[in-house]
Amino acid sequence: MPKKYIVRLSEDEQNHLQAVIKKLKGSSQKVRRAQILLKANADGPNWTDERISDAYSCRVKTVENIRKRLVERGFEKTLNGAQRVRAPRSKLLDGEQEAQVIAMRLGSPPKGYGNWSLRLLARKVVELGIVESVSHETVRQTLKKTG
Repeated sequence: MPKKYIVRLSEDEQNHLQAVIKKLKGSSQKVRRAQILLKANADGPNWTDERISDAYSCRVKTVENIRKRLVERGFEKTLNGAQRVRAPRSKLLDGEQEAQVIAMRLGSPPKGYGNWSLRLLARKVVELGIVESVSHETVRQTLKKTG
């Protein structure tokens, strides 16, 4: 079956991929993409997708996707992968709210408590109207950032 996406690498691209592999520069995914692209090169080894997937312990679909990405998006985006535009989830507390949580933690605990617990802090933050709702885990992560 003829391939829909043919990989043709320039000499510079091949040298760059070989350098990535030789120095193990970047993530393991980047190194594997470099290996796959070199073996899929029509002007080079021109291995089949099945042979490449066996050699690098990945699925045939992975090889096909890398070929497709190279043709559609270009060399750099294929090798380095897609970068996220923004975080997968927005932050619950902004800087001012975080400062209020930290200040509360540094202050003395309410009457009847020896010290602040994460759950107590989370309840107090909601009581004071700093945020509508917050989990103790969010409070923990906020406090952890400050050391």
